Amino acid sequence: MNELRWIDVLLVEDDPGDVLLTQEAFEHNKVRNKLHVVNDGEQALAFLRREGNYTDVPRPDLVLLDLNLPRKDGREVLEEIKDDPELRSIPVVVLTTSEAEEDILRSYRLHANAYVSKPVDFEQFIRVVRQIDDFFVTVVKLPGNSYRGT
Repeated sequence: MNELRWIDVLLVEDDPGDVLLTQEAFEHNKVRNKLHVVNDGEQALAFLRREGNYTDVPRPDLVLLDLNLPRKDGREVLEEIKDDPELRSIPVVVLTTSEAEEDILRSYRLHANAYVSKPVDFEQFIRVVRQIDDFFVTVVKLPGNSYRGT
């Protein structure tokens, strides 16, 4: 029996237009996953560590991370996630407008699980979100809540 489950996704994105696009893509795809949104790198780490205003949030199963963020750059956030034994098992998909080879290489060197360039076209964006969702919900085995202490 192929049991579909929902997952908690943390979107780290400072552009309100991209946040709206992602939310619409989730709704358009009828994605059952719960999308949580933070707008900068410091909020992302507080959310992941469940500090400050984020003490009661669920531990995300997946992080969609923009690279160009205020307060703490996405590259720094990725590095901190992957250096933290409590967080490093959370898959991180870099979802950014940058197609620069140096950003791609650095992201993988910092142990990003995937690097996806954001399509400008809405229909393409929807397809990308659907593919990310399909891959991480139906194909990949993610650690269960018992692995994450939740």
